[in-house]
Amino acid sequence: MQDISKILITFVQFFLQYVWVANFFFIIVIIMIEKKNPLYSIFWIFLLTLFPYIGFFIYLFFGLTFKKKRVANKIYKIKKLKSRKDVSKSDNKELKRWKGLITYLEMSTDNHISSNNDIQFYFNGEDFFSELKKEIANAKNFINMEYYIFRFDKIGKEIADLLIRKAKEGVEVNLIIDGVNLANYRLKSYFKNTGVNLHLFFRTYIPIFNIRLNYRNHRKVTIIDNRVAFVGGMNIGDEYLGKGKIGYWRDTSVKIFGDIVSSFEKEFYFSLSIVKNEFLKDEKISNEISLKYEEDDGTYMQVISSGPNYEFPAIRDNYIKLIQEARKSVFIQTPYFVPDDLLLDTLKSAVLSGIDVKIMIPNKADHPFIYWVNQYYVGELLRLGANIYRYENGFIHSKTILVDEEVVSVGTCNFDYRSFYLNFEINLNIYDKKVANSFKTQYYKDIAISKKLTFADFKKRSIFTKVKESVFRLLSPIM
Repeated sequence: MQDISKILITFVQFFLQYVWVANFFFIIVIIMIEKKNPLYSIFWIFLLTLFPYIGFFIYLFFGLTFKKKRVANKIYKIKKLKSRKDVSKSDNKELKRWKGLITYLEMSTDNHISSNNDIQFYFNGEDFFSELKKEIANAKNFINMEYYIFRFDKIGKEIADLLIRKAKEGVEVNLIIDGVNLANYRLKSYFKNTGVNLHLFFRTYIPIFNIRLNYRNHRKVTIIDNRVAFVGGMNIGDEYLGKGKIGYWRDTSVKIFGDIVSSFEKEFYFSLSIVKNEFLKDEKISNEISLKYEEDDGTYMQVISSGPNYEFPAIRDNYIKLIQEARKSVFIQTPYFVPDDLLLDTLKSAVLSGIDVKIMIPNKADHPFIYWVNQYYVGELLRLGANIYRYENGFIHSKTILVDEEVVSVGTCNFDYRSFYLNFEINLNIYDKKVANSFKTQYYKDIAISKKLTFADFKKRSIFTKVKESVFRLLSPIM
């Protein structure tokens, strides 16, 4: 025991004496190799210099990017779309306005627009889980699921048991869950020898000490028989049924049918390729009868994927392009509103151009500090005349943007640095006025149970509140 204590003391003394050498090395890496955005570079250099001991560990777990480049980049390079010169679908009269956006998303993510689709939407957990369980029960060939959190609580166990039952019936079941969330780990033993193929994304053996801690799979997708797919903000857990500490959980997910499901299937196998460290091609074909719409009768949709290894932050760019193209209105719902400078400036420009910009955030937060960071950034827009709402009927986790009652983008991506640059995310753009109108109707229902902020009230904040906002804003690049 004495020998172990001596070794530990020696290690601590060594670390305290030479941490500045490691920090100097990190600074060289930041400047010469990683070539981060100058804002991030200054943030990390400031942290490593002024707070060397704390900064060392924060950068090691939240800033270092070597692992992402080795593990995921080679898969992305295989997947990446080569130059393509035209996007025929976007010549449709309903889509001409969005042709630039559609083309950019095809070129950057290799996901094409399709019209042979249909959609259903769910604005609460009860409806979502009821439909999800029904579709899983009807699976005939395979079930592919990819979730940030899959809790082993009441709803989690119900779905886990359903997956085991389908696996025993001969259905191929693949489940990818994030490898850092401790909530996911009870599933490992539960699924053992059941036929369910469980994969941990960027798994960690010691949760606290994981250099890839920063790069999480934040996607929430289920694909069944290449016939139907679910995507949105809802993970698998009782909190989405309003049974957590926060109370009622207002979220948005969609169920889609048609050709667009193949894009989700392709993205699932991209994630599975990263997990297995080899490129896997989706070659599954559904035995189900696919939808048959005449041209213009179906719903135009396009999948947008992003991750820390992608060449472009495609979902962030999607939001920017949508806001830039707005002529009348931009309606946003997000639990975390931490935009980068370009996105914030784009929103400011929209407000000053007379666009009706509405942003809805929670009145209570599910993570420490995020309330104050949200407060700081919405204050910047409130000052210019944006309409800011705090949702008061529990917690709003919905991640949507609605533009001009024409286009909706819904999925897993928040309006924050982490979702734009660090997490693996997936969204769906829906170019359809009827769908957009349904989302608008729901937005106004949410407004009815929200509190509208006024700039007069905002200015009355205490000095202590303003200090908290300013201090926590400095942590934006890692929140």
